[in-house]
Amino acid sequence: MTESEKALATFQTRIRDLIRRFQELKKENEELYAMVDKSEQDIKALEAKLKQQEYDYETLKMAKMMAITDGDLEGAKSRVAKLIRDVDKCIAVLSDEQ
Repeated sequence: MTESEKALATFQTRIRDLIRRFQELKKENEELYAMVDKSEQDIKALEAKLKQQEYDYETLKMAKMMAITDGDLEGAKSRVAKLIRDVDKCIAVLSDEQ
């Protein structure tokens, strides 16, 4: 085998190795793109679920505020009455100081 035949054989071997490596990298790249696409779909699904949960929470909060029972109403009235008495006392104290 002559020098040029050896060089040609080495060149062919390296080219085959490069082609094989290229195919491996191409396959790996496709797998990575598939993983990214799946992750993006998962993220979109989770974002949609989060939005739905936030909406449900706000709806529940609103329903809770609207569902005032008689006991809650009486408690609220007594707290407001107490606050009014406290304000009246403060006004009286301030009036006495003048």
